[in-house]
Amino acid sequence: MTDETNGAEAQAPQVKMSVLAQFVRDMSFENVVAQKGLQAGEIAPEMQVQVSLDARKRPVEHQYEVITKFRITATNKATETPLYLLEVDYGGIFHVEGVPEEQLHPFLMIECPRMLFPFVRRIVSDVTRDGGFPPFNLETVDFLALYRAELARRAEAQKAPEPRVS
Repeated sequence: MTDETNGAEAQAPQVKMSVLAQFVRDMSFENVVAQKGLQAGEIAPEMQVQVSLDARKRPVEHQYEVITKFRITATNKATETPLYLLEVDYGGIFHVEGVPEEQLHPFLMIECPRMLFPFVRRIVSDVTRDGGFPPFNLETVDFLALYRAELARRAEAQKAPEPRVS
């Protein structure tokens, strides 16, 4: 090894991340079958999952709050009647150091939700099972693809011409 290599390694910032807390900020489970007294009969659920993310700096240095929001709708495919709606806002408070400023936003919107996801998956599975349905096991979410799609959506929104007011 040369001195140049050791100097470069010493200058590279060491990324430190720790999860300080996790919590359910908001949760709602609407069991339409139970509320309306529908006959269960032949049910072939069709699932729709929407995911959104939010991150913000906290007053304490190097601390960030990241919220993953899941909206899961189950509809009976045969009759197109709703079965249930589950909404979960699950948050984490993270201590993050050593991430360059230009990489902080993607780090918070990709890596932090990845850390929270297994816990959200468990909550969704338990709530749907406790609601009288088969446990719903969320597919793994590709937070990188979700982040890129949001960047592309924002870029398209900026390209769109503003409506003229006459």
